[in-house]
Amino acid sequence: MARHPRLTYADVAVHIVQRGNNRNACFRGDSDYLTYLALLRHFARKQGVGVHAYCLTTNHVHLLVTPKSADACGPFMRDLGRSYVPYFNRRYERTGTLWEGRFRSCIAESARYVLACYRYVELNPVRAGMVSDAPRYPWSSHRANIGLQADESLVPHAEFDALGTVLDARRAAYNAFFASPLDTDLLRTIREATRGGYPLASEAFKARLSAQRGSRLERGKPGPKTASRLTG
Repeated sequence: MARHPRLTYADVAVHIVQRGNNRNACFRGDSDYLTYLALLRHFARKQGVGVHAYCLTTNHVHLLVTPKSADACGPFMRDLGRSYVPYFNRRYERTGTLWEGRFRSCIAESARYVLACYRYVELNPVRAGMVSDAPRYPWSSHRANIGLQADESLVPHAEFDALGTVLDARRAAYNAFFASPLDTDLLRTIREATRGGYPLASEAFKARLSAQRGSRLERGKPGPKTASRLTG
């Protein structure tokens, strides 16, 4: 079966999920998480990708990023994998693949969806029962995004910056979102969009996409059959 083309556009956020092959561990110790984060920072800068949020769990990775060019995400994830997988295989004397096929992704265009994806990513360990609240998990961006630690990997999205006029206000407003869990319907929408590769976007943005051949706009509703770039 032919692969659907990824929807990625310059300066539009992308939620990415990559899982361990057969749900096996991708991280076994602190040095693995630290190595991945160092590589993440390096290749994000190299490929022109802004990292807004991340969460590394034992057997999968969540990222929220914005590429400066439409074709940056593929090389970014490729380079990250080509560096991390050999490190992991050497360290644990193993061979073969580490990841479960292609990474999955969806664009997040509107303010509602960008901020929801921030929360979706950083609440992953809470949903999984690994910690009671997001600041307790050490391998996500949450503590940095609320100002509890520094993380030079991160670049705030414009929607994060719009939360307040000064940094402390932005961080406080963002942290307030975590007082309640993510809405169940919104949670399901993010999961389905990421699995299916269709956009989390405003109706206006979807209207622009509807003219793009090959764009998958909703579950079970593919767009026309060939692809072109979004303009404007």
